[in-house]
Amino acid sequence: MQLVVGRIGRPHGVRGEVTVEVRTDDPELRFAPGTSIVTDPAGKGPLVVESRRWHKGMLLVSFAGVAGRDAAEELRNTMLVIDSDEVPPPDDPDEFHDHQLIGLAVETASGEPVGEISDVLHHGQDLLVVRRRGADDALIPFVKALVPVVDVEAGRLVVDPPEGLL
Repeated sequence: MQLVVGRIGRPHGVRGEVTVEVRTDDPELRFAPGTSIVTDPAGKGPLVVESRRWHKGMLLVSFAGVAGRDAAEELRNTMLVIDSDEVPPPDDPDEFHDHQLIGLAVETASGEPVGEISDVLHHGQDLLVVRRRGADDALIPFVKALVPVVDVEAGRLVVDPPEGLL
């Protein structure tokens, strides 16, 4: 599975530097000079990081072979991706990467099937998006009180929702 670690934004200046919307916890590692990064769409890359710097809270990156504002503009909205196998598992047993949760079967504490995790949203509080058959998607706050069991190995997640959440 591929994970997005960044999205290329607008060019910065005239020498080919671009802004990157960071979507990784470790931008220093993922965007280290010399790193080759796969792109989506694939035809835009792979791109090799030539340099990177922070400017007013925004990551600015120069890629090898991208010289000038026009070349940088052609990369706008390109996703920068890595293989999920490159991400080490978290040290904390109660911490999970999004790709570990997406695809897990969701059931209630009584064993009733609810659906499948289709996405994880990060809006101040982590929300699990549960795709349900024949119903709208459900948003479940990803907190221990509502999600007491996450069993990645077994491919399932147990929810204990309050009345009306589902």
